[in-house]
Amino acid sequence: MCTSLAVNNKKTIIGWNLDLLDMEYRVRPTADGVYIEINDASEGWMPLFGANARGDFVGMPTCWPSDARSDPTAGAENIILLDVDLLLQKKTLREIREIAETRPVCSVPGLTFMGSLSDAEGNVLHIVPGQGVRWYEKPPYAVLTNFSPFKGDAETHPWMGLDRYRKAESLLRDAPEDFGVEDCFAVLRAVAQTVCPTVVSMVFDVGERTVYWCENREWDRIRKRTLGCILSTVRNCLWTQRRITP
Repeated sequence: MCTSLAVNNKKTIIGWNLDLLDMEYRVRPTADGVYIEINDASEGWMPLFGANARGDFVGMPTCWPSDARSDPTAGAENIILLDVDLLLQKKTLREIREIAETRPVCSVPGLTFMGSLSDAEGNVLHIVPGQGVRWYEKPPYAVLTNFSPFKGDAETHPWMGLDRYRKAESLLRDAPEDFGVEDCFAVLRAVAQTVCPTVVSMVFDVGERTVYWCENREWDRIRKRTLGCILSTVRNCLWTQRRITP
């Protein structure tokens, strides 16, 4: 369960709620990016979500219900590897778009991971392995939760997040022109989860290359990292805490 947001008004603001159950994670800030990493039993710590200094953001919601069409097949590109390549700046968003539109994309056996990707220009790419791709050229806003946009409510699942989608979409439809970090946290708070708990809420001010995040819905403990810093610019690079009122 997760919620991904993108807003292009005066600023490009990206929001992400990572909802996670029974998995070990950590937030790792560097000068090149702020990465949410998952501890995989075979691969170790894997950077799967977050922002980079180029201005890209990677979210990867799970699609409920899963779809067998996303199971690996010969010659298919794996959505996880594509997402990591964007996050670590090995590929651009437009390169990934070309791959996703011209080649089959798969997930892992029995589980459909989706891609919710954006770049410094505010463009958004949604990938649902086995079902399709949607490209949004700097949209006013875009939302992806845990159901396939290609199926809508045709198939239901308790974790599909249609209620979260509708709530976020209604809030963003009326977003003010000066929609910013605090506004985005307010939306993330409105769609945060407790059953499959929201463990990280992250907001990326793309133009400022600044990432804000909190863990475990502690909305009064926001941390901040400006990307592309070097060690001498300690004042700008160190984590800071600030209170943001949703």
